[in-house]
Amino acid sequence: MKLIVICGATASGKSDLAIEVAQHLGAEIINADSMQIYKGMDIGTAKLPVSQRGGIPHHMLDVLEVTQDSTVAWYQENARKKVDEIHSRGKDVVVVGGTGLYIKSILDDLNFPDTDPVVRASLELELATIGLGALYERLEKLDPAAAIAIDRANARRVIRALEVIKITGKPFTANLPREASSRYPDAIQFGLAVAREELTARISARVDRMWEQGFVDEVDQLMAAGITTGRTAQLALGYSQIIAMRNGLMSEEAAKEETKISTRQYARRQETWFTRDERISWISPEQPRLEYVMKSLEELNS
Repeated sequence: MKLIVICGATASGKSDLAIEVAQHLGAEIINADSMQIYKGMDIGTAKLPVSQRGGIPHHMLDVLEVTQDSTVAWYQENARKKVDEIHSRGKDVVVVGGTGLYIKSILDDLNFPDTDPVVRASLELELATIGLGALYERLEKLDPAAAIAIDRANARRVIRALEVIKITGKPFTANLPREASSRYPDAIQFGLAVAREELTARISARVDRMWEQGFVDEVDQLMAAGITTGRTAQLALGYSQIIAMRNGLMSEEAAKEETKISTRQYARRQETWFTRDERISWISPEQPRLEYVMKSLEELNS
């Protein structure tokens, strides 16, 4: 049974290609977007509604409440169980998403140590006293690759990376093996390349469309549901800006513009992360995407 990964920057067209591939193979799809796992976070994460999923079963979508926190270890365990369960039914799997660490957690054996309460408490005290910016700058110096992969606004993940560094004495990314995938050695990965100018235009149009579709109303509903009590969901792109707007910290126009800027920055970090993985075959904008994937699969089988 095949395991196919479709990855790339936000707004690069991953979801549509994943559905086309799954339809051709009779496969099922596993989500690898760290925010699409949350119920109710639909517009702002560009989650495809059921009516646009081409009749393909999707997994690891809408599995957590916004008040719950996710971890890579939790995702790894549940996503791998789902891969194995789908394979046991004789079906191929298409993993799609832009969260590189989630994809890597499926393919590779990550060696993160357990949390150390003393180290964690010390870092959280520093967060309260010197601020997240200073901790992120420390991470950039100690492990630039980890800083690329982690949102500078995500305090929980910045602290976790620094905790791992402190416990192991090694960079956070030293725990991320770069050799051939250890769990699913036959997995094949495809990355979607998009020209920078084109991606910038797509991101701007997507954010405008989200506002038109009622993004602010969605965040209002999630605030009523307790999104600000969780540590993960409220940090999502766009959601954090609208929450700040509702707290009187910025205007709506500023929230929209900041969402576009933050999304462009995130897309650049995604591109940097994925281009470091030599296992990924990149599909250029000029290449017919579905044909490229299917031809590559045929060549592997020949």
